[in-house]
Amino acid sequence: MGRNRVTLGIAVTAFCVYRCLYMSLLQIMQAIEHSPFSRGMRESPYWFPALNLTHMLGLLIAAGTVIFWDLRLLGLGLRSTPISQVGRSLLPWTWAGFGVMFLSGSLLVAMEAERLYGNVFFRLKVLALLLAGLNVLMFHFNVYRSVDHWDRHMRTPFQARMAGGFSLLLWFTILACGRAIGYTLDYST
Repeated sequence: MGRNRVTLGIAVTAFCVYRCLYMSLLQIMQAIEHSPFSRGMRESPYWFPALNLTHMLGLLIAAGTVIFWDLRLLGLGLRSTPISQVGRSLLPWTWAGFGVMFLSGSLLVAMEAERLYGNVFFRLKVLALLLAGLNVLMFHFNVYRSVDHWDRHMRTPFQARMAGGFSLLLWFTILACGRAIGYTLDYST
């Protein structure tokens, strides 16, 4: 009996993956928004304000720590503190804030996924988030590997300054687009 359940579970999972591969992104967003879970959150008077507040708190923590980090990379702040020490102090807070922001943001998207699909500011925000993640990966797997050589220097290498500047630009874009989404969603339908 147990083996049949496992086989059935694998078959259902394979079918769902197969369906998702042949669904358009719009169809996936529509399915998310029209799910009972999303509908229940949308119809509740408490979910949106609670999630929005949680999202803002996560954003304050993540973006706040990222700004300190990026300013240090640019040589504009915390200049007397070694880069590695700034990272050890800030990164746990950054990841915690990002985790809260990602979870609450995903639930906010689920509530209005279809409406967000066509919003230009939502698309720009997602693109900026992806680029910010790529920037972090490239920095940590390339530039940061040699941090021992420049850890205590007030002036960081050009690549570190570029990563910090690009990060600030992307986070400003993420914040601006996030604010613009609420003012540009079409609620007429």
